[in-house]
Amino acid sequence: MFSMLPEDQLTLLTKVVRRNSVARGATIITAGDVTDSLYVVISGRFKVIIGDKSGREIILAMLGPGEYFGEMVPIEDNPRSASVIAAEHGELLVLAKHEFRKYLQDNFEMAMTMLRCAVQRLRAADRKIGRLALMDVYGRVAGHLLEMSKTINGRHVIAQKIVNQQMADTIGASREMVSKVMKDLRAGGFIEMRGNSIYLRDNIALID
Repeated sequence: MFSMLPEDQLTLLTKVVRRNSVARGATIITAGDVTDSLYVVISGRFKVIIGDKSGREIILAMLGPGEYFGEMVPIEDNPRSASVIAAEHGELLVLAKHEFRKYLQDNFEMAMTMLRCAVQRLRAADRKIGRLALMDVYGRVAGHLLEMSKTINGRHVIAQKIVNQQMADTIGASREMVSKVMKDLRAGGFIEMRGNSIYLRDNIALID
């Protein structure tokens, strides 16, 4: 988000942000609270979660270095709809609401970037909700894998280890069911495991 800024504006921002070290399991934002800061991830991973009617956690997103949350702070004072918890030890840059709002007022390009990012996140959330409502677990797993993948040499690849429990929390299924589906996808030739990387075959997009 900030990579597009000229050096003088980055220097200005560094004077008004503070750097926080966060322990694994720490709650940064609690759903229902009103927050007053924008958070930018420097290191570590942070999960954005909501609870369903049964009290089970559903992970809406996993945020890593360079990503951020709390971007709606300058334009609304409503309670947060989701909680944010540190999945591992990390560091955050924290920008207070009044400083963030002042900066956006003085920087049209940054304001437009924030708006575009907010729209993209809303669309991604809508797609996820649609999968949870309409697809069976096979479709949810396939959709999640495609969402996490990046195109490398013409192939969809997930170049990181997938934790079945985290995937289960993300798609609203049990860990046991996710493990079974992953096994079936391997056996059916939809995915190929190479070390910690997962290569997706084109036919995985046909699963619904």
